[in-house]
Amino acid sequence: MTGLSWNRVLAVLIKEFKQLTRDRITYAMMLAIPVVQLTLFGYAINTEPRHLPTAVLMQEDSRYARSITAALKNSLYFDFVAQARSPAELDRLLRTGDAQFAVTIPGDFSRRVARGDKAQVLVEADATDPSATGGAVAALAALPDQALAHDLTGALAARGPAPAPFEVVVHRRYNPEAITAYNIVPGLLGIILSLTLVMMTALSVTRETERGTMETLLSTPLEPLEVMIGKLAPYVMVGLVQTAIILAMAAVLFHVPMGGGWIGLTLGVALFITGSLALGFLISTVARSQLQAMQMSFFYILPSILLSGFMFPFRGMPAWAQWIGEAIPVTHFLRVVRGSLLKSQALSDQWRELAALTAFVCVVTALAMARYRRTLD
Repeated sequence: MTGLSWNRVLAVLIKEFKQLTRDRITYAMMLAIPVVQLTLFGYAINTEPRHLPTAVLMQEDSRYARSITAALKNSLYFDFVAQARSPAELDRLLRTGDAQFAVTIPGDFSRRVARGDKAQVLVEADATDPSATGGAVAALAALPDQALAHDLTGALAARGPAPAPFEVVVHRRYNPEAITAYNIVPGLLGIILSLTLVMMTALSVTRETERGTMETLLSTPLEPLEVMIGKLAPYVMVGLVQTAIILAMAAVLFHVPMGGGWIGLTLGVALFITGSLALGFLISTVARSQLQAMQMSFFYILPSILLSGFMFPFRGMPAWAQWIGEAIPVTHFLRVVRGSLLKSQALSDQWRELAALTAFVCVVTALAMARYRRTLD
């Protein structure tokens, strides 16, 4: 046995560098993933979102009502996006997610303030994600002492700072106890399905390519769609079993509310499973090895975890990150799951998310079949 030779070590080192640069996908992943992680965590992640969409129902158009809305805007936590005409419309905006907060100023508000008769302002918060509303709810504590400071003058000065001229009543809708599990556990359904279905499908098909068994399929008269359906059908059952297990555990172990939006949830699960499997098949047509398939799957899953609203408030991200998040199917699937379980959303409340999932399935399936047909040629 000869001693250590640095020349031989150098030769192996040079060989490994050359091999690394030839594997362009692995090389690109090694450079891109740290950049993506640093960018997302440094710029996109914000645990205390501001400028949250807020709807208001002003049952009186008075100076006091306008002062309250102005004070809410000045806090930077609330952006008024709609003025409801009725309590039913206000409830719909909150239920569909178009508004994070709903403010109701009653018709007798000014009269009660003038009389010192326990005037109240109702603020309803969509608390499905407690971390998204916590900062804004805390900021409401200062509203009674500040909102009418410039209005209560002269004879009304006695209604000033002490005691407060009105009270803010906060209702945390859909998750009144701010239980984090109600938000995280339903969200895990989308993440677990992505992790298993996308990666399992990509690895399964790529494994056949590495072993040479794909050549047998290529030599048969099978159409691309037939191969895709045959390869993916078993994993559909895997996805359905996983969904049933997760929902059962969510109800039994974590007592997650099981709302009434089962039609939308069923459609959402079916579309998301189909799209995830088609995406895995598409990845397998690009990857040349199981390692590359795993790397490409991870490159899809990482933004899905960080930008979908699963771990961090979606509305806390900057606009460019929200645009990317809207292009990720997990974002829309999580809204369907949480909306069905926690808000009992009807199918009409979920049509935008279901349409986005349908578009995802169509686009990815078409690309996968096109890539596979090119391989046949």
